[in-house]
Amino acid sequence: MKIEGEAYLLRIFIGENDRIDGKLAYKRLVEIMRENDIAGATVLRGILGYGASSRIHAAGLLTLSGDLPVVIEAVDKEEKIKKLIPEIEKYIKNGLITLEKVHVIKYVYDKS
Repeated sequence: MKIEGEAYLLRIFIGENDRIDGKLAYKRLVEIMRENDIAGATVLRGILGYGASSRIHAAGLLTLSGDLPVVIEAVDKEEKIKKLIPEIEKYIKNGLITLEKVHVIKYVYDKS
């Protein structure tokens, strides 16, 4: 079965070592998304990047960064994503949140 339609893509840019109440922030944020019944979320670990501090974070054999960039992406209906944003904002001290409209093509496994 194929489902198509408009949705919103939420992206959260944080550091790999950022924490929320002692827990890795990216893990806690995904838990919050799941608790809010968001359709899907993925955490992507960057190999190179910088943010507001302009300090470059890189992964490599000779240079080990302790705080690589992480992007959390979540997709769902507009109203569910917009309801989630205030909950997420409470926990993001240093980071960037972006939101954009996307066209979703979703393939769903049919068990029958």
